[in-house]
Amino acid sequence: MNIRSILLAGLLSTAAAAAFAQTPAQMHEAATVLDTHFDTPANFGAEGWSIMERHDVAVDGTQVDYPRMVEGGVDGGVFVIFTPQRGRGPAADAEARDHAFVRAAEILQMTAREHEHFALVTTPAEAAAAEAAGKKFVFISIENGAPVAGDLTLMDTFYKLGVRMMGPVHFANNDLADSSTDPKGPEWGGLSEKGRAFVTRANQLGVVIDPSHASDRTLDQILDLSTAPVILSHSGVKAVYDHPRNIPDNLLRKLAAKGGVIQVNAFSGYMVDVPRIPERQAALAALTAKYGQRRDVAAENRDAYLAELAAIEAAYPLPQANLDDLMKHILHVVEVAGIDHVGLSGDFDGGGGIEGLEDVTTFPTLTERLVAAGFTQEDLNKFWGGNALRVFAEVQAAAAR
Repeated sequence: MNIRSILLAGLLSTAAAAAFAQTPAQMHEAATVLDTHFDTPANFGAEGWSIMERHDVAVDGTQVDYPRMVEGGVDGGVFVIFTPQRGRGPAADAEARDHAFVRAAEILQMTAREHEHFALVTTPAEAAAAEAAGKKFVFISIENGAPVAGDLTLMDTFYKLGVRMMGPVHFANNDLADSSTDPKGPEWGGLSEKGRAFVTRANQLGVVIDPSHASDRTLDQILDLSTAPVILSHSGVKAVYDHPRNIPDNLLRKLAAKGGVIQVNAFSGYMVDVPRIPERQAALAALTAKYGQRRDVAAENRDAYLAELAAIEAAYPLPQANLDDLMKHILHVVEVAGIDHVGLSGDFDGGGGIEGLEDVTTFPTLTERLVAAGFTQEDLNKFWGGNALRVFAEVQAAAAR
């Protein structure tokens, strides 16, 4: 082949490569996009709120609905049964159990009512089938073990209802484990005996354990005791921002060695310094007392509520994390743990959301940042859903064995 032929061949191959090169938007569309922590079921009981209608985070504060999932290229999510830790003992256990049953029923009702658009799934294979059918897939998780803490046989009951992920603890210590954020400090030194039984039963059932709110020692013990990998469904890393909710590098490496995944959390308070302003807290409390929770504000009061909220925000502004902060967490996980052990959760409808990632419609913007940072299509496939779905499959396979 002469020089002219070589040059021509080179030009043709370059043109062909350019023709097949994908844009970030196309790469995003090609990936299965899964957020592992949607607190959206808290909206299901709000009067007049429908997941099939498009909402606006600036108006009602909500961040996930079907039209916005479509716009953001989101294929599915882990929809959360969140139960606050309001107390302990038989009465509190019963209240938590009943609260969780109501929330579970609301999720099941939503997926049944909107079955043409959503599919309740319990396995990665079912999620793939739902995606192929053009539906958004819905896994169910329990955040905070309070609903089952009084009676661990309830883990089996919730499993039968479709729950495939459970977290033992939330903001405060409970009968299962120590929290990372309880102001009283550790109570059990990690897991209680009942907490150890919780881990064992989750492994037997094929339920993914989610230690997102657990103390470092609790996480360490779960990694030792569990016979399957775990998922931190919405957490960050201490090396980037030192907060009790974020995990240190030694546990990040141990999580990866176990085959687990950390879904990086887009939550300002765990990414940048957010001061507590008593006057702001008092003003927001008064606003809620006057109008109710943001998602419940009556239509005729909406404009007045938003005007008063804007005045509070202007009087007492708070710093907000942005995509640069989020990328620092993501890139640190990739460096320390590897691309096979990272994903994302916006913690949407649960307090999450940062500048540039305000709701699910903005997920393609993050893909643009990831591509600019050198992520390939294979990387994106793992990041956006493949890693988490792998853990679901491995946990279920371990239980079957």
